[in-house]
Amino acid sequence: MIFGCNTIKSIVVEDYGFVNPDYDAVYLATVENGTVSPESYMGHYIEYLEGLRLAAFTTNVVERNFRKNANPPEKKIIFWIKILYFHTIRFIMRAFIMAAGEGTRMWPLTETRPKPLIPVANKPIIEHIFDALVNAGVNKIAVLVGYDGRKIIDRYGHRYLDAEIDYVYQERRMGTGDAALYAEKFDDEKFIFINGDLIFDGSLLKKIIGKENAVVGVFQEDAENYGILEGDTHLVKIREKEKGIRNAWVNGGIYVLTREIFRYLKNISLSPRGELEFTDAVNLMAKDIPIEIVRWDGQWVDVGRPWDLLKATKEYLKNIKGDVRGTIEQFVTIKNEVVIGDGTLIKSGTYIEGPVIIGKNCVIGPNAYIRPYTVIGDNCHIGNACEVKASIIMNGSKIPHFNYVGDSIIGEGCNLGAGTKIANLRLDEANIKVPVKGHMVDTGRRKLGVIMGDDVHTGINVSIDVGTMIGAHTAIAPGARVKGVIDSESRIY
Repeated sequence: MIFGCNTIKSIVVEDYGFVNPDYDAVYLATVENGTVSPESYMGHYIEYLEGLRLAAFTTNVVERNFRKNANPPEKKIIFWIKILYFHTIRFIMRAFIMAAGEGTRMWPLTETRPKPLIPVANKPIIEHIFDALVNAGVNKIAVLVGYDGRKIIDRYGHRYLDAEIDYVYQERRMGTGDAALYAEKFDDEKFIFINGDLIFDGSLLKKIIGKENAVVGVFQEDAENYGILEGDTHLVKIREKEKGIRNAWVNGGIYVLTREIFRYLKNISLSPRGELEFTDAVNLMAKDIPIEIVRWDGQWVDVGRPWDLLKATKEYLKNIKGDVRGTIEQFVTIKNEVVIGDGTLIKSGTYIEGPVIIGKNCVIGPNAYIRPYTVIGDNCHIGNACEVKASIIMNGSKIPHFNYVGDSIIGEGCNLGAGTKIANLRLDEANIKVPVKGHMVDTGRRKLGVIMGDDVHTGINVSIDVGTMIGAHTAIAPGARVKGVIDSESRIY
């Protein structure tokens, strides 16, 4: 039986979104006397890759309904083609994650950790990116580190699952263009450049990873904080942030580019803000070399401000599946999708309304109310008559008695005294604004409570106003009313 080339194309397109344009020639080299040897096919294809070093990929028409008609020999071919896919990606591509920034806009959460280690759904942002890369077949990852980068290195070392990790230290911080140029030290032919503060559905990478040169585009209603993509199928230009722009396709911060990008990075000048911009190099490259726009309408959040974590958490929780472990006492109500970790005790009278994630070794209740889109870390205590709504409670924090926490982020190792309440809605229901670097910034949220750094302690009956930012290692005395920005290591009476 001759196993048609279009059928092979259909398998790869259907599973991974691309094929090699030279597939026909490579495939025909394995056809002898009307039969196909998968082993021979794989050998010829690897030989082809090793000779070419870089395979250019393109998509072809999918032949539907192939799988249900596949006989055993064809299913064997499917298996080998999947192996070829992963071999191809591993052979030619390296991921380069730009994670060196200080993350000052994420204060107070970045006082005690680098931005990539801020957790989303109890897992650091960079670990979500690692998982997406490994699942897409990438096994060579380089991470550009800078501010507090040793914590990233110490946490992950030089291997994550099936991937090798290298680290590069950015000595000077002169912008994203300078950051990307550090990747030139590696001899790989293609790179997938990823901003280190993105949360996205991992299937996005399979959509872009086989392209020759491409940039991800995502649609944003409020687009003024992003670079705007000009072009239909291929990039004409990335226009940097423009005030008042709405409903536009914007730069998604993920690129697949060949080594040619380094030539353009060496020919850009400082931008008006005194930095080397990666997008300037991409724009120069787009004038000479086609760069495809891969449009994505799935999960994607740019975590640029602390309240973006609440959005990223909500998007992530929409897709979780329930997994209840630990110990559940009588008269506990669990609705919708809820994840509860090992060693956690849910006490009687507690009502949990998913989607919710609760980590390991926690004590919840009795009579606690955990509302949707809440994530509670490991070793936390949510006690009697407490209500937590759409909030992030990081590892080791205690909310033990008669507390309300809504639309808030509580850092690690915090303790709220009995009766501490957090407001999350203005009386006029207007959007909440918070000061960032001396300027009032509209969060775009009607509901926002507190952004609390690590190791903050409140006394009993403390009131915290909407949009309050509290620095790490702060103590707040009983009965105090807190609002605005509270510096780190403050003592409030």
